[in-house]
Amino acid sequence: MFDLDGVIRHFDPEHVARIERDHALPVGSIESFAFASPVIDDVTTGRISRADWVRAIGEHVGSPTAAEAWGRQPFTPDPDVLALLDDLRAAGHTTAVLTNGTDGVPAEVASFGLPERVDAVFSSHEIGVTKPDVRAFQHVLEALGVDGPEAFFTDDSERKLAGAVTLGMTVHHYTGVDGLRSALAARGVLS
Repeated sequence: MFDLDGVIRHFDPEHVARIERDHALPVGSIESFAFASPVIDDVTTGRISRADWVRAIGEHVGSPTAAEAWGRQPFTPDPDVLALLDDLRAAGHTTAVLTNGTDGVPAEVASFGLPERVDAVFSSHEIGVTKPDVRAFQHVLEALGVDGPEAFFTDDSERKLAGAVTLGMTVHHYTGVDGLRSALAARGVLS
């Protein structure tokens, strides 16, 4: 089981800085609001839509145009992680994604063919709870028909591993694909 952002796909931090400069906004003003409670909790648990989230950001920073530009920020899928996903599936392993995401996730992951490379994509906006809540992990385990000790989870945020640990899952704090491959090999998943 893989996290999405920071593991499978990456965003360019310079993109946000450029938008803030172009719209004469204080540095960090967009994301300090966008990723703070309660708005981040509302969008990642499906209480509000991504469009409503972007609109709220625009109202908060006083620039709907800047918020819309931020909302369209490009991302880059990591080809090495995608290759790892392909290797795992070729070896007969079930692969899945669990992300704290918005209702934009299905279209975003479809844009680079991720649903065809994994067995399932789970987004918190559909589950109603976010990582590290144990219920998010339990939802995925039940959907996949596996128990915690049978599962492996990696995330670039060490804090978000807690729920997986509670369920007895093997966890890996992701810092790069080589370390992830080594962790999977140590578990006997890859040779």
